[in-house]
Amino acid sequence: MRIVVRVKPGSSKGPLIEEDAEGLVVFVKEKAIDGGANEAVVKLIAEHYSTAKSRVRVVRGHTSRIKQIEIDD
Repeated sequence: MRIVVRVKPGSSKGPLIEEDAEGLVVFVKEKAIDGGANEAVVKLIAEHYSTAKSRVRVVRGHTSRIKQIEIDD
């Protein structure tokens, strides 16, 4: 399954996942430095969908705030 997420790195609101019309909005406290925010997003998405982190990966948007995430079934 692929989902589109909008990431808000460095947010005091996070870690939090909200839904909007375009998909999911993921708030994480980690800054977008050296992939820290991406790792936090993968961990949070894995927890949200009750799956292992190894089954979740960023397939598009590694350096963008809008990302495509793939979750293996």
